[in-house]
Amino acid sequence: MSVVVPAVLATSKRGFEENLTRIFKMPLISRVQIDVVDGSFAVPASWPYTVPGELQAMVTRAELLPKLDRIAYEIDLMCLDADRASEAWLALGATRLTFHAEGIIDLPRFLASARRRYGGIISFGLALNMASDLALIESALGEIDYVQFMGIARIGRQGQPFDRRVIERVRTFHGRYPELPIQVDGGVSFENARDLLALGVSNLVIGSALSRASDPADAIDAIERLQSA
Repeated sequence: MSVVVPAVLATSKRGFEENLTRIFKMPLISRVQIDVVDGSFAVPASWPYTVPGELQAMVTRAELLPKLDRIAYEIDLMCLDADRASEAWLALGATRLTFHAEGIIDLPRFLASARRRYGGIISFGLALNMASDLALIESALGEIDYVQFMGIARIGRQGQPFDRRVIERVRTFHGRYPELPIQVDGGVSFENARDLLALGVSNLVIGSALSRASDPADAIDAIERLQSA
């Protein structure tokens, strides 16, 4: 399985579909992260929040996400209605849900409820913002399958500079919980990928570094080779 997970952040359905079309041309990719921003928890809003009712309309039409036979979809829920939104994305074929710890009042109860409802068919992860203490998620680690550390200070936008403070955060967390998979999202590029992989990071979620690459497939291949170097 590829260590690289391309991230899609779009303001329209057309942009969403165009992003996916580019990703489908990358032969190594088997998983995609869809960034969902509600405009409240983080800004600016992304699709489908830019089109009120669009997500539920897709569910009503049974409009499944494309290429489910090849691609596993992970939904990064940067939204305050994560519980309701997750049901819609699962109906569309998503198999991984990333909740942001800062947007949930009672993490253990929330995750235990989600685990009872969906735990047999999907994976759960918790994202942690740069300014948040590790203690925020430690009481809920038994209910999740992975942790996503944000590598940028301001979430919800692609193209933000990588914040190297995440290096020490990952080092500390991995030392305490070496068996729990870690992924890093935000500001990830070839230049910092080696450091992150050396710390035991399982997956690198990459957005702008791929969209700006002259050959995204080559860029992914170069990062994948770092894992075995």
